[in-house]
Amino acid sequence: MRLTYFNEMNPLPNPVILGKMAKSYFYDVDRVKKKEEREIKKYQDKSLRRLIKYAYTVPIYYEKFKKNGIRPNDINGIKDITKLPFITKKDIRKSSYDKLLPKKANVNEYNMVSTSGSSGKPVSLFYDPYSLFLTFIGFIRVIKEHNISWNKTKIAVIADLSTGSIEEAYYSKTAIPSLRFLFSLNNIKAFDISEKLEVLIGKIESFNPELIVSYPGFLHILAILKRQGKCKGLEPQIVATSGAVVDNYTREYIEKTFNAKLFDVYGATECNPMAYECINGNYHILGDFVHIEFINPEEKEKLTGDGGNIIITRLFGKGTPIIRYTGICDFVVESNRKCECNINTPLIERIEGRKVDFITLPNGNMIPPSAITGIPYKVMKKFHTDKIQQFQIIQQKSRNIDILMIVDEQLRNSDPPIEKIFGEMKEQFRKTIGKDVTISIKEVERITSNRPHSATPPPVVISKVNNLEKSNI
Repeated sequence: MRLTYFNEMNPLPNPVILGKMAKSYFYDVDRVKKKEEREIKKYQDKSLRRLIKYAYTVPIYYEKFKKNGIRPNDINGIKDITKLPFITKKDIRKSSYDKLLPKKANVNEYNMVSTSGSSGKPVSLFYDPYSLFLTFIGFIRVIKEHNISWNKTKIAVIADLSTGSIEEAYYSKTAIPSLRFLFSLNNIKAFDISEKLEVLIGKIESFNPELIVSYPGFLHILAILKRQGKCKGLEPQIVATSGAVVDNYTREYIEKTFNAKLFDVYGATECNPMAYECINGNYHILGDFVHIEFINPEEKEKLTGDGGNIIITRLFGKGTPIIRYTGICDFVVESNRKCECNINTPLIERIEGRKVDFITLPNGNMIPPSAITGIPYKVMKKFHTDKIQQFQIIQQKSRNIDILMIVDEQLRNSDPPIEKIFGEMKEQFRKTIGKDVTISIKEVERITSNRPHSATPPPVVISKVNNLEKSNI
């Protein structure tokens, strides 16, 4: 369930904030390319010091800091960050609104947004308008990397615009509406993914975007419909995904259908964006906007109760600070590689998804989604076919996994036969998952979400074993 805004007015244009916005545009957009790595680290240190001083005025952090004997002057930079206590999802959920903002803050000057609540328990926090604008700066940085003009290219964003979502705050309440006082921005249009599909597609086609940004699952659906001849008017030059892990099969299916390059952006309601694919296809952390710590997942679970292996500190903004936040329950693989694209921030090797999306074997070992969602891609490449239109992997029980497949009817009677593809698919899944688990390949007409009230597309991997475990948290 989404939470509503306290503030329905747009606090901009405010001359002071507009000035900060202008300064931010000139200094922040290209920082990770213009500044060397040591300069970015220096900027991180300065940002963290400023953030800690602000957090000391916010009760939820003041109480934590005081309990741990931390004062603002104790933190001189990122090297001191481990002195700070964790903030967990549970900490934020159980806090009243007045503990999430500075003392005597006017709650009407902030927007309250909530996470999607994939575990059934959303996290709600406050953003100030300028913080949402800085999120837009991150957006500009990402699309500039792919040679897209943020104020000229026609950009369609298809997202969850329900009340209280970060996307609604961003596109309907603050950042984009505020900038319209300075720029027309008629080239950027947000569409609500919850609209009836036929109506939504008609609106997108009428807008005729050059860039489409949405969830991987929705772009996959558009690609399927385009192959069926139902949205011929969609001819984007480039597509971008966010909000879920994009597997190789889905990526290639979308790229081949639209004849357009795809790049991915990694973010969350609590901090968005956090990383993005550069022109070379490598994920760069937005190091001046976020600091990511990598931790042993068992240790993190034991210390905080939150899954995954990363800890997030958002280095900008007011409202509810995000400092050593453990509630991003993703598994992310750190990288020591360097990239030649001239972005001077660290890389992450890959994003493996959330614990609830992992397959848990009978012996307790866990397999990340990235290890199995690539199997259909490899099989399709082997047979040189796109006959499998869509798939979903569901772990019903610890020893039972169903692989649901939708077959492209236009290709059904072409070689190789469906039986041969399914047989190879089953064999490859068995090699990865093991002989102790029964693998069933099932052809279906439709793939549905495990969250019936969600407008977002169904996930590629569902573990009912892990969802049951997570529902008890």
